[in-house]
Amino acid sequence: MTALPSFDVVRNTAASRLAAWLAVALVAVAASLPFWGESSWMREFVEIACYFIFAMMWNLLAGYGGMVSIGQQAFFGFGGYVMLILGNFAGLNPFIAIPIGALAAGLIAVPVSFVAFRLSGGYFAIGTWVIAEVFRLSFANVSAVGGGSGTTLTALRGIERATRESVTYWMALACVVAAVALVYLFLRSKRGLALLAIRDNEVAAESQGIPVARMKLAVYVVAAFGAGLAGALYFVGNLRISPDAAFSVNWTAFAIFMVVIGGIGRIEGPIVGAVIFWALNKFLSDYGTWYLLGLGLLAIVTTIFFKQGLWGFAQQRWGWSLFPKQRRLVLRDAAMPKRAMPAAPSSHASNLEFHAHAKHQ
Repeated sequence: MTALPSFDVVRNTAASRLAAWLAVALVAVAASLPFWGESSWMREFVEIACYFIFAMMWNLLAGYGGMVSIGQQAFFGFGGYVMLILGNFAGLNPFIAIPIGALAAGLIAVPVSFVAFRLSGGYFAIGTWVIAEVFRLSFANVSAVGGGSGTTLTALRGIERATRESVTYWMALACVVAAVALVYLFLRSKRGLALLAIRDNEVAAESQGIPVARMKLAVYVVAAFGAGLAGALYFVGNLRISPDAAFSVNWTAFAIFMVVIGGIGRIEGPIVGAVIFWALNKFLSDYGTWYLLGLGLLAIVTTIFFKQGLWGFAQQRWGWSLFPKQRRLVLRDAAMPKRAMPAAPSSHASNLEFHAHAKHQ
């Protein structure tokens, strides 16, 4: 009697295990930066961390949820203003007000979704931009927070500069790690698989019993929460806020750039995109308009020759996956009976991997 082949159900890959150890080491080194690094490094990291968190949430919304929004800056600015109001007028420590600002952005996303979800496709994208402009004009007409010219975060005046920069840096580092971990764990869950089904075919997903409306609302709120977190964190580091800076469409434009360059619909995409964006911003931003033209040209070239982004190309070519979300069936070599083995070498490797969607625990 021929023995049936035996399989192992695995999720992690050699690349993901190596990446996990490298990430732990990198975070440990990064956490010690305030003790040996320069303050300019910390300020630079806080800025790019805010861009990255914002891009990660946009990728969750558009890359996984299929909702292409160009108005997420509404929640970015709202989180920043809530943090400033709590700090300047309520006497709350701005560092404590950061998560509250993020929570407020998530809550305001619920009534906003009632308007935004009436639209779809390109109308949804333009509609979210209009909503962001409504937010900008609303805060520009509130004199208590400086009106159109903005105001300064005065609640941090009593804190020494070195302490303020160190705490802001540590919070930015913690928020980056939390954003990556939460998005990864969410996408590995049943809700994450349901979200992918909605993105691929909303009608088919609903026919299978997936609560499409509830899932889209949940993702929209989570993305707004993350955008608000990035906004509150950014303006704690910047110490000043204005409607034009807080609700600028550049936030979403740069997020789209990072996601498209790295690879939309992949957790690694915003990471790769953020590194590239930081390098370009670091060395080419002094060229003014040419810098922006360079960003646009790079985005166009990437979409033409690397439709899945740079990381998507690398993953397709070499099979790299730092954040595997699906389980795989791997054939055990030892389980193959000798009489079942081919007499001559085959064109197929003996350790064939069968990729399959397995039911999540």
